[in-house]
Amino acid sequence: MSLTVFLAVIFAAMLHATWNALVKGGADKHLAMTAVVLGHVPIAVVAAVFMPLPAFESLPYLIAGIALHVGYQLFLLYAYRLGDLTQVYPIARGSAPLLVAAISVVFLGVHLNGTELLAIVTIGAGIISLGLVQRSDGLRNGRAAMFALATGGFIAAYSLVDGTGARLAGTATGFYAWLALGNAVAFAALITRISPGTLARVPTEGRRVFVIGGSASFLAYAFVTWAFTQAPIALVTALRETSIVFALLIGVFFLRERLDLAKVASTFLTLIGAGLLRYAR
Repeated sequence: MSLTVFLAVIFAAMLHATWNALVKGGADKHLAMTAVVLGHVPIAVVAAVFMPLPAFESLPYLIAGIALHVGYQLFLLYAYRLGDLTQVYPIARGSAPLLVAAISVVFLGVHLNGTELLAIVTIGAGIISLGLVQRSDGLRNGRAAMFALATGGFIAAYSLVDGTGARLAGTATGFYAWLALGNAVAFAALITRISPGTLARVPTEGRRVFVIGGSASFLAYAFVTWAFTQAPIALVTALRETSIVFALLIGVFFLRERLDLAKVASTFLTLIGAGLLRYAR
């Protein structure tokens, strides 16, 4: 993996942890998630206008990606209603690279060398181990873990679909711009049924998350989508999940979540995996 791709994905990881913290830290999770998703629209419109149209061959992947992103957002939303950022985020993000790597090697014929596989497993193990810690009140939270694991399945699925679609599209940014617009329309229609009145509150109560969270979320995944076209999807997915380091810092210092030795050890294990991944080839 080149240094340019490596740094782009690390920057995306920081942005990703930021918008997740905004959703988790918001009193109204429906409003926060809606504001983030709709916050993609201004940048996506500009990108759709100035970037080339995605190739027709990528259309099935575009449609499938929209559906998978909506599913991911809904499951993440419910997981955050049940558990801490420092529990939900690790399980959701840690299971995804392991699933992507397994599917890539077993079913898609992608070759990963021994160091790359070790790096992916190390990152996944470091992140998932954070999910074994107790929540802030000292109790286990099985329901939050279940929703977080399902969220990880959606992450793995949309990573593979989006990465393949971006490559076929011939324009990673153009592909993601249209995906973001479709996702915003689909999510808005769904949230209207789930939480009536939420859309109307976004311009007032959700304005800060709309601007900051929406922009951070769009830019984060735009970088990742581009990286999918430059390096194996499994490696990009694994490196992106080092966002857990940023999430841990935000959770502890801004959301007042509990820090213990297990979280610190798991974070260092994740960083070791990221280091291995940088110098794997």
